[in-house]
Amino acid sequence: MKNGLYSIHVSLLDGRVGKGSGVVVFRDGKIVGGDAYLYYTGTYTVKDNTFKGEVLVRRHTSSKDDNPLFGGPNPVGIGVSGTFTDKDAVMNGTALVGNSSQLFAATLRRLADID
Repeated sequence: MKNGLYSIHVSLLDGRVGKGSGVVVFRDGKIVGGDAYLYYTGTYTVKDNTFKGEVLVRRHTSSKDDNPLFGGPNPVGIGVSGTFTDKDAVMNGTALVGNSSQLFAATLRRLADID
Protein backbone atom coordinates (compact mmCIF):
# COMPACT_ATOMS: atom_id res chain seq x y z
CA MET A 1 0.00 0.00 0.00
CA LYS A 2 1.40 3.38 -0.92
CA ASN A 3 1.93 5.74 2.01
CA GLY A 4 -0.84 8.31 2.00
CA LEU A 5 -4.16 9.68 3.17
CA TYR A 6 -7.11 7.78 1.70
CA SER A 7 -10.87 8.17 1.65
CA ILE A 8 -12.59 4.89 2.54
CA HIS A 9 -16.10 3.79 1.58
CA VAL A 10 -17.38 0.57 3.18
CA SER A 11 -20.39 -1.62 2.31
CA LEU A 12 -21.54 -4.67 4.26
CA LEU A 13 -21.82 -8.01 2.42
CA ASP A 14 -23.73 -11.27 3.05
CA GLY A 15 -27.13 -9.65 2.56
CA ARG A 16 -26.63 -7.17 5.39
CA VAL A 17 -27.41 -3.52 4.80
CA GLY A 18 -24.98 -0.84 5.86
CA LYS A 19 -22.49 1.68 4.54
CA GLY A 20 -19.87 3.92 6.06
CA SER A 21 -17.13 6.29 5.02
CA GLY A 22 -14.16 8.07 6.54
CA VAL A 23 -10.47 8.73 6.06
CA VAL A 24 -7.51 6.49 6.78
CA VAL A 25 -3.73 6.91 6.70
CA PHE A 26 -1.48 4.07 5.56
CA ARG A 27 2.14 4.79 6.48
CA ASP A 28 5.08 2.42 6.79
CA GLY A 29 3.03 -0.53 8.05
CA LYS A 30 0.72 1.46 10.34
CA ILE A 31 -2.96 2.32 9.84
CA VAL A 32 -4.82 5.18 11.57
CA GLY A 33 -8.10 6.81 10.64
CA GLY A 34 -11.66 7.51 11.57
CA ASP A 35 -15.04 9.03 10.88
CA ALA A 36 -17.67 10.94 12.84
CA TYR A 37 -18.12 8.12 15.40
CA LEU A 38 -15.23 5.66 15.14
CA TYR A 39 -11.45 5.61 15.01
CA TYR A 40 -9.21 2.89 13.58
CA THR A 41 -5.69 1.76 14.46
CA GLY A 42 -3.77 -1.16 13.06
CA THR A 43 -0.92 -2.60 11.06
CA TYR A 44 -0.41 -3.98 7.56
CA THR A 45 2.15 -5.71 5.37
CA VAL A 46 2.69 -5.41 1.61
CA LYS A 47 3.73 -7.94 -1.01
CA ASP A 48 3.81 -6.81 -4.65
CA ASN A 49 0.49 -4.98 -5.19
CA THR A 50 -1.37 -6.71 -2.33
CA PHE A 51 -1.69 -5.90 1.35
CA LYS A 52 -3.11 -7.53 4.46
CA GLY A 53 -3.52 -6.32 7.97
CA GLU A 54 -5.37 -6.11 11.25
CA VAL A 55 -7.36 -3.15 12.50
CA LEU A 56 -9.02 -2.36 15.82
CA VAL A 57 -12.09 -0.11 15.58
CA ARG A 58 -13.25 1.84 18.62
CA ARG A 59 -16.11 4.28 19.12
CA HIS A 60 -15.14 7.83 20.15
CA THR A 61 -18.59 9.46 19.94
CA SER A 62 -22.09 8.03 20.48
CA SER A 63 -25.04 9.15 18.40
CA LYS A 64 -28.76 8.67 18.99
CA ASP A 65 -29.52 9.37 15.32
CA ASP A 66 -26.97 7.20 13.47
CA ASN A 67 -25.93 3.58 13.80
CA PRO A 68 -22.28 3.17 12.73
CA LEU A 69 -21.39 -0.15 11.07
CA PHE A 70 -19.15 -1.30 13.91
CA GLY A 71 -20.24 1.20 16.52
CA GLY A 72 -20.96 -0.86 19.61
CA PRO A 73 -19.47 -0.09 23.01
CA ASN A 74 -16.67 -2.68 22.64
CA PRO A 75 -13.66 -2.52 20.29
CA VAL A 76 -14.05 -4.55 17.10
CA GLY A 77 -11.16 -6.51 15.56
CA ILE A 78 -11.00 -6.63 11.78
CA GLY A 79 -8.84 -8.63 9.38
CA VAL A 80 -8.37 -6.97 5.98
CA SER A 81 -6.75 -7.76 2.65
CA GLY A 82 -6.72 -6.08 -0.72
CA THR A 83 -4.97 -4.86 -3.82
CA PHE A 84 -3.73 -1.38 -4.70
CA THR A 85 -2.45 0.90 -7.44
CA ASP A 86 -0.75 4.28 -7.17
CA LYS A 87 -4.17 6.00 -6.91
CA ASP A 88 -6.61 3.64 -5.20
CA ALA A 89 -7.27 0.28 -3.56
CA VAL A 90 -9.99 -2.28 -3.00
CA MET A 91 -10.22 -4.14 0.27
CA ASN A 92 -12.27 -6.94 1.82
CA GLY A 93 -12.51 -7.66 5.49
CA THR A 94 -14.13 -9.57 8.29
CA ALA A 95 -15.16 -7.79 11.47
CA LEU A 96 -15.73 -9.83 14.62
CA VAL A 97 -18.66 -8.10 16.32
CA GLY A 98 -19.64 -9.86 19.52
CA ASN A 99 -20.31 -13.50 18.64
CA SER A 100 -20.84 -12.91 14.93
CA SER A 101 -18.76 -11.83 11.97
CA GLN A 102 -19.57 -9.16 9.41
CA LEU A 103 -18.07 -9.32 5.94
CA PHE A 104 -17.50 -6.06 4.11
CA ALA A 105 -15.93 -4.57 1.01
CA ALA A 106 -14.29 -1.17 0.77
CA THR A 107 -12.90 1.15 -1.86
CA LEU A 108 -10.08 3.54 -1.04
CA ARG A 109 -8.91 6.57 -3.01
CA ARG A 110 -5.57 8.22 -2.29
CA LEU A 111 -6.11 11.89 -1.46
CA ALA A 112 -2.59 12.98 -0.49
CA ASP A 113 0.94 11.64 -0.30
CA ILE A 114 2.65 11.26 3.05
CA ASP A 115 6.43 11.29 3.27
